[in-house]
Amino acid sequence: MLGKTAGGLFWMFRYLERSENTARLIEAGLRIALTRSGSTEEEWASVLQTVAVYDGFIAKYGTDITRDQAIDWMLRDPQNPSSVMTVIEAARNNAKTVRTALTREVWEAVNECWMSLKQALTRKVADQDLPFILQLIRQRSAYVRGALHGTMLRNDIYNFARIGTFCERADNTARILDVKYYVLLPSAMSVGTNLDNVQWQTILQSVSAEGGFQMAYGQDPRPREIAQFLILDRRMPRSLAFCTEKIRSNLGYLMSDYGTRLPCHDIADAMALRSMQRDIDSVLDSGLHEFIQDFIQDNANLSMQVQTDYRFNQ
Repeated sequence: MLGKTAGGLFWMFRYLERSENTARLIEAGLRIALTRSGSTEEEWASVLQTVAVYDGFIAKYGTDITRDQAIDWMLRDPQNPSSVMTVIEAARNNAKTVRTALTREVWEAVNECWMSLKQALTRKVADQDLPFILQLIRQRSAYVRGALHGTMLRNDIYNFARIGTFCERADNTARILDVKYYVLLPSAMSVGTNLDNVQWQTILQSVSAEGGFQMAYGQDPRPREIAQFLILDRRMPRSLAFCTEKIRSNLGYLMSDYGTRLPCHDIADAMALRSMQRDIDSVLDSGLHEFIQDFIQDNANLSMQVQTDYRFNQ
């Protein structure tokens, strides 16, 4: 496969995953703000930091952060390279570039996603319409994913799409966890309180993990078990362990297809060994923030190495 085609598939599905993750984080921000009395500026600052668009927001709007400006920046501002509308446009452009590698169903799902969201985000979203818009973003991303699973041959095309998906998803889950524990709480005194538990439950909701957590651990959302579930539980499709294993397996299929082991395969194996062969107590004892920061950097390094090894720019 041409490197340009591989790169188009990889980034097409990273962008689609990013749009869904942004919608989930906005929803989490709305819920978390409800647990606070008074100003919610810090909550929206934390959400902007999670999706790595804080600096761009500050450059445009200044340090006074309002909910409406933050949401509009993340949903539809063309100056934000990670806004939902910007990344959906980029996903469609990549899909056009690799059109011959996609089934008709996948292309139509991407195109319909772009058309629906372009219409929905033409103007600033009113408060009463926001839940519907956030649901629409998640829904349209799921339609593309369903078309991929249901119609695509399990070959290198599929593998590059999946690697892009799970690199982006792993980064998102890690950032959600880091912001929760490092930025979100007003003080260490809140740890273990009702406020802390409500916020952890909100984090579960933001990654659609509340139902799965209750099946695995029961109705009481204890922080240690939530961290275990979102970091190390291989049954949870948005956990760091699940995403890491899927990246490794899809890279393994590429290695088998092409008959070549590349540096990205070694990085993926080392990342899984270093990050995932631990228990949650050792992670928490050594520092959750430090663990997450190392994981985010490892994931970014792996993503860059995949792009280098498979010559995305050629």
